[in-house]
Amino acid sequence: MLNKKLLDILVCPVTKGPLIYDRESQELISVAARLAYPIVDDIPALIESDARPLSEEEAERMRKSQPAR
Repeated sequence: MLNKKLLDILVCPVTKGPLIYDRESQELISVAARLAYPIVDDIPALIESDARPLSEEEAERMRKSQPAR
């Protein structure tokens, strides 16, 4: 599990926007970039080429699951 303070300061390297921690899939999600960055051995791999593209449905589900900022 990632440290809450670390999650608060990490941003998407593409959009510089917030990331959503998906504990189940062990990924950091950037809804704006529609990318899912893997977490390997508790270390976020925030490299665009390592990210998995999100489908429109996945991005929308993540967008709706987050509280308004």
